[in-house]
Amino acid sequence: MSYELKPLTSKNLSAAVELAKHYRDLNAPEEAESICRDVIAVAPDNEDAWRTLGLALTDQFPSKWMTLFDEARGAFNRLSSDYERLYYAGITWERYAKAQLESGRSHNAIHAFEEALKSFEEAEKVGPKDLANPIVHYNRCVRALTTHPELVRASLVPHEPEYEFGD
Repeated sequence: MSYELKPLTSKNLSAAVELAKHYRDLNAPEEAESICRDVIAVAPDNEDAWRTLGLALTDQFPSKWMTLFDEARGAFNRLSSDYERLYYAGITWERYAKAQLESGRSHNAIHAFEEALKSFEEAEKVGPKDLANPIVHYNRCVRALTTHPELVRASLVPHEPEYEFGD
């Protein structure tokens, strides 16, 4: 038996994106991801779907960061606003850092938090001046770097990147 996806119509795209957001709220990122892919298949310029897709992918970082990081960054790069591209790059790095920390990769987490800080600083520079979002995320990253015992310990130990080469 063969299976085919059914396309959405232009009439139900907004409702589908709202449903994807609802599934994210329910901590069901795979469902949200699937819905966003349905919307993007019909409306490849739908920024709300790209934004929600990127967030749904980062929601899955704790278990799938290796395969989803680049795809999440790509989804956010589809956004037209410089501010949003920078802000969501920061979100991606911040969530990646948390996934690294949970996996016991403290040095990688430090690097990722530092990348998030850079993105949030840039977003603050180009975004509307009354938005707190990049500031509160920046501060959260700083708090993690300065108070989490594993990150503090790792920052005191010199670390050279370790490369593994194949045959």
